[in-house]
Amino acid sequence: MGKLAVRALCAVLGVVFVGTLFVQAGMVWTLVGGNDPEDGKLPLTAFRVITILGMVSAQVVVVCVWRLVTMVRRGTVFSHAAFRYVDIVIGAIVAVSLLWFTVTAINAPGQRDDPGVSVIMAGIGLAILGVALIVLVLRMLLAQAVARDVEATQMQAELNEVI
Repeated sequence: MGKLAVRALCAVLGVVFVGTLFVQAGMVWTLVGGNDPEDGKLPLTAFRVITILGMVSAQVVVVCVWRLVTMVRRGTVFSHAAFRYVDIVIGAIVAVSLLWFTVTAINAPGQRDDPGVSVIMAGIGLAILGVALIVLVLRMLLAQAVARDVEATQMQAELNEVI
């Protein structure tokens, strides 16, 4: 991974992290301050809490990806330590999917005239789960690479003994 790509990724991750902090602060401020009274049409408090939790999930992913990028820079990504971060990313993506299904369920009663919106929202939730499955497949590829790296290290040690 080139230095430019690493720097660009770190810049994007930093912007996303700071952006999610601002969104969380705004939501918490609204919840605590009570500046935006609900009119009863939509349970806005539930949506705000879900948004805060979704931002926490995004922040967890950002931190884990940052750690993985650091491991790539150091050349240590093909180790068992990387699995912890990948597993956390998968869990956070699944959590976001569950949060999205919750939003879909909360929003569904208001969509009785147009149930297609709920179907589309459920499809988006499935797509988010699909991303978790893609990351799971990438985790399996990482496991194969780590196993090959361990095997190569053992073979190199055996070859060094022979020589």
